Amino acid sequence: MLDYLNPHPRGWQNPVTARASAALPAAGAWDASPTEFFCSGARWIQIQFTYTQGGQNQGAFDWQLESSIYAVAANVPAGAGEWAEPSIFSGGAVALGADTQSRDQQEYITYGSKGVAAETFTFGPVELDRVIERLRIPARESADGDVANPGTLAIVVEMW
Repeated sequence: MLDYLNPHPRGWQNPVTARASAALPAAGAWDASPTEFFCSGARWIQIQFTYTQGGQNQGAFDWQLESSIYAVAANVPAGAGEWAEPSIFSGGAVALGADTQSRDQQEYITYGSKGVAAETFTFGPVELDRVIERLRIPARESADGDVANPGTLAIVVEMW
């Protein structure tokens, strides 16, 4: 539907700061309270990361795109999770006359820096197809980086 024909105003304005520029948590811990933001009505997102390694060693960070199909925590049914991590799927081998076992597992992504200067890159576009209500993007200094000297990370999202 065209935005100007939508009777419901969107709950966001571009760009959305998903993580203000700051040092990643110490010792490789995930962000304790990642910024959550509304994305209801958005069909696509593009994520822009700016990372600067913290020490002289190779820097790297991990991140996840967590989504919620619930507009508010009060809507989550008893026993259900409010936030979902992305998953990755691997199809099993197919043999005639036998069932196939595939595998599905939660996924996070690691980015490794090339040098000491700030590096900006994009991920996406990611299709939401207007069914996701909220997003958040937790991050941490990766074990592939330098957890003793966490880098600085900013995350900005554009939605349409």
